[in-house]
Amino acid sequence: MTHLSPRWLEFFPELRKVNDAVWHETLNKIKTVRVGKGDVLFHNGDGCNAYVLTISGSVRVQMMDPQGREIVLYRVEEGQSCMLTTICLMGAQKYPAEGIAETDSELAILPLGAFEHALTASNGFRQFVMGSIGSRICDLMQLVEDVAFRRMDARLARLLLKQTGQQNELDCTHQQLAFELGSAREVVSRLLKDFERKGWVRLSRGKIELCHLQALINIAEQDQ
Repeated sequence: MTHLSPRWLEFFPELRKVNDAVWHETLNKIKTVRVGKGDVLFHNGDGCNAYVLTISGSVRVQMMDPQGREIVLYRVEEGQSCMLTTICLMGAQKYPAEGIAETDSELAILPLGAFEHALTASNGFRQFVMGSIGSRICDLMQLVEDVAFRRMDARLARLLLKQTGQQNELDCTHQQLAFELGSAREVVSRLLKDFERKGWVRLSRGKIELCHLQALINIAEQDQ
């Protein structure tokens, strides 16, 4: 029997390879939804009742410490699943963080019961789920290493280089950079002022221009 795959499956090449009866049955239970930029998909302490795949857009998963500082744990983008959602489903736990749509996004939603059945009975789906968790854990371990052991000036330089790409200019606030780094705005502002004094960047309201790329690359690589 020929099974017609839904359009959204094009964004998940590994799932497209799964070809067992349980998975084809599971596909019929997946619904797609659209969410708007800024929509909160889950709060810290919420229950988890569905497996989620991001078809398009970006969902930011973040945590806040008791002092009110926020840090981005990771982003769930096109063709990815949310590791935290998966772990909460498998462990019957509540969310320990929150997820916010950074852009208008489209999601594929699989109810808890169907997820549990597919995880048990479909080897291909189980491999996809476990592989996704493994990949994301590696990302989180890198974040932990950065926060715990890397110098803040090196982390800031790497973030500036990453976010500006080929443009050499970044539209953002010091608070937004602090949010990405899990630091205080005052710390980031002090470091940026130091970078400016050295001629590495030029600061203006809501904008950062990278003036000396090699110097930033050098400081970014110092403690790697």
